[in-house]
Amino acid sequence: MEPDEDLGLIAEEIYANGDEKKQRHRPIISGEQLDIEAYAALYSGRTKIMRLLFIADRCGNASMQLEALRMGYDEIKKGENTQLFREVVQKIDGPLGTNYGPDPAWADSVDRRADLRKEKLESELNAYRTNLIKESIRMAYNDFGDFYYAHGQLGEAFRNYVRTRDYCTTAKHIIHTCLNAILVSIEMGQFTHATSYVSKAEQTPEALDPVSVAKLRCAAGLAHLEAKKFKLAARKFLETGAELGNNFTEVIAPQDVATYGGLCELASFDRTELKASIEYTLNFRNFLELVPEVRELIHDFCSSHYASCLDYLGNLKTNLLLAIHLHDHVEMLYNQIRHKALIQFTHPFVSVDLRMMANAFKTSVAGLGKELEALITDNQIQARIDSHNKMLYARHADQRNATFQRVLQTGNEFARDVRAMLLRANLLKHEYNLRASRKP
Repeated sequence: MEPDEDLGLIAEEIYANGDEKKQRHRPIISGEQLDIEAYAALYSGRTKIMRLLFIADRCGNASMQLEALRMGYDEIKKGENTQLFREVVQKIDGPLGTNYGPDPAWADSVDRRADLRKEKLESELNAYRTNLIKESIRMAYNDFGDFYYAHGQLGEAFRNYVRTRDYCTTAKHIIHTCLNAILVSIEMGQFTHATSYVSKAEQTPEALDPVSVAKLRCAAGLAHLEAKKFKLAARKFLETGAELGNNFTEVIAPQDVATYGGLCELASFDRTELKASIEYTLNFRNFLELVPEVRELIHDFCSSHYASCLDYLGNLKTNLLLAIHLHDHVEMLYNQIRHKALIQFTHPFVSVDLRMMANAFKTSVAGLGKELEALITDNQIQARIDSHNKMLYARHADQRNATFQRVLQTGNEFARDVRAMLLRANLLKHEYNLRASRKP
């Protein structure tokens, strides 16, 4: 490797990164099985159940699947969603014993209570609408939204929450309506609705307390993540205040803010932006303390310790694929992070030994060559590959020659302008234009 004159120290550090004997001895997170109980404890409400069922569907491990279903079964019985209860019983299908089988008595009892509750709500709403009491009508629609949400009828819940908008009398009522609409929209996967209601809530800043602002930042971050707008998502998660705490566990946990935000910024921020975000965003640093693995992989990336960074990512991947909002984006995020690492690795050097680089990135020379070819073709790396000698040669612009060319061009333009000025001055001196106009 032949580094530029000013980059000797960087070269030594990055070269050491590819040499196993010189790598820093730092504990790498293990690829152990996800602790489902600890994970589920981070959440509350419907999202806790849906995350458990998602894990059961995706984990590919029989014991882990049954554990997730068992916990999901117990959690559902604390609520009133009998339809979801029947679906979980069907998925369990016996292995957990009679205590986790159909419970028709419980389901029938819940359904009967639900029918009575619905009749009462309808009666109250009709009475309030007759009397035209706006606040009572708003509360009645809100109660209907809560009722349908508890029973898993998300479409009806959303419609009733939205109807309260016409009967809001204070700014705080509007914020409450928007947060309810956002909650149900995220549960339904309708992130465009979530974005819309985030904007509506932000239009009444005088009623927004720090907790509500943090919730809106998270909701906007999830919507951008779903749309694969990783840079926008990263900014929203970085802007999330520490006031979030455990106040939004029905949607997202503080640990998710660190994980989603960290991966999105690694994939989309350049090195300067990344260092600035870690240095100056105090709130986000506090979130990162909750997930040391993400904190360390970001630090490794900023410090050009790419092998260690990729080790962290590799160990995290299995569990990240079980995250309900992140699983669809893991491969794309990982690819973008790896490509950025390859680009940053090659940037300071005139030439790079592909064998050493392949060692640093834990891949074969042939595999690395294909990755670099794709980046060169996409014009993300200005270089050429010597396949015979296994070297990568940078195509750095000749700054000295380019400067001379610009000076020469400027000189030529100046000389042309001076000649034109002299010609014009001589024409005026001899009154050439005047005499020419007087010719018969």
